[in-house]
Amino acid sequence: MADFFAMGGYGGYVWPAYIITVAVLIAATVVSLQAHMRARRSVQRLEDDSGENGESQT
Repeated sequence: MADFFAMGGYGGYVWPAYIITVAVLIAATVVSLQAHMRARRSVQRLEDDSGENGESQT
């Protein structure tokens, strides 16, 4: 098992690269989900505002 983690002596380079890659992918997912939720709230607010004025978009 130690040989697997050592990666033939390159484990010191490989594992940090994996960790950075996973961290960036997680951060990108979180940022995307937050932007999606902000956009949904914005659309909902716009729809609510247009409904209060009695305007119909049909």
